[in-house]
Amino acid sequence: VDESELLTVPDGWKEPAFTREDNPKGLLEESSFATLFPKYREAYLKECWPLVQKALGEHYVNATLDLIEGSMTVTTTKKTFDPYAIIRARDLIKLLARSVPFEQVFRILQDDIACDIIKIGSLVRKRDTFIKRRGRLLGPKGSTLKALELLTNCYIMVQGNTVSALGPFSGLKEGRKVVLDTMKNVHPIYNIKTLMIKRELSKDPELRSQSWERFLPKFKRKNLKKRKEPKKKNTKKEYTPFPPPQPESQVDKELASGEYFLKERQKKRKRVEEIKAKQADAIKKRQEERNKAFIPPKEKPVVKTKKGN
Repeated sequence: VDESELLTVPDGWKEPAFTREDNPKGLLEESSFATLFPKYREAYLKECWPLVQKALGEHYVNATLDLIEGSMTVTTTKKTFDPYAIIRARDLIKLLARSVPFEQVFRILQDDIACDIIKIGSLVRKRDTFIKRRGRLLGPKGSTLKALELLTNCYIMVQGNTVSALGPFSGLKEGRKVVLDTMKNVHPIYNIKTLMIKRELSKDPELRSQSWERFLPKFKRKNLKKRKEPKKKNTKKEYTPFPPPQPESQVDKELASGEYFLKERQKKRKRVEEIKAKQADAIKKRQEERNKAFIPPKEKPVVKTKKGN
């Protein structure tokens, strides 16, 4: 047999279920697990507890609800033959305490379904930043979380400081990566795009044994630590111990031009002449602007077309 055929799992293959024939003598010791639940879950657990007992009773596991202490306990019995049933029962009560509905929780008792509880409360320091990133994981009206559920085939529940996921092992691995990346300030849309491409590539039997690196998008992370350089740079002048030269006063300017020695009547006449010269320049410019309207535009030369005989 070719070695490549041994490594590949055939399509539709399912592991056979664990039956009493595999362990006819049962378990030697009794095992039990307990977990606490918050006060607001008490009313819901009261209603669904008969269903929990019925589901665990099929695997010969006892379940007790203590409303005084606020705890749930699961224990094996003498009839329990599956050693992993108590681990599944432990995960079941953990998910119930995390506000996951029973309609989804009872799926954990299946062989190909597992659960993952991701603690996200300690991943971000600031509370405001944590709330924003958790909201980014949910998306507008829960659309991002719904897209993630469809791509991973998992049920995902965001509650408080934890994210509870329930589904196949491959989906849980992808879901954990997306949740942790989101809390590290990587937008979930990037991972969702990658998952969509992987989903399409997995349908092609030729590409299953090949590397998918060339098909997956590569998102470059912008380095925002570098400060943008301003357009106007303020350059510092060289330091000199001498003070800057003092600006000339009006008297100094008049002395330099010789106006200081003119009589008052001559000064007045000079100012009037300057005003008249400015007015004449303004009238000349205004007249030029008016005359522009009377200048005819340049006409394009007429191109004569030769008519064919």
